[in-house]
Amino acid sequence: MKYEKAQNLLPKDIIELLQQYADGQYIYIPRKAENKKGWGENSGYKNEIKKRNMEIINKHLKGTPIKALAKQYYLTENSIRRILRAYKI
Repeated sequence: MKYEKAQNLLPKDIIELLQQYADGQYIYIPRKAENKKGWGENSGYKNEIKKRNMEIINKHLKGTPIKALAKQYYLTENSIRRILRAYKI
């Protein structure tokens, strides 16, 4: 999240009102509920994890043992099993 100057976004009277409560302090203005994004949606990390998990599933279906997958992806065997269970494999 990047910071924006209040002077560039808000009318002067609103800035003066905010200064009565938080003069010179940083404040966070939360997003509206309908505009909230889920974890990893901005960065694309959620899609990377999904892609990695699909690779794990495909390799397992082709015969790669869980132990080898855990070593290859630097995960525990339990994590690999959890991924496989989540996709009902």
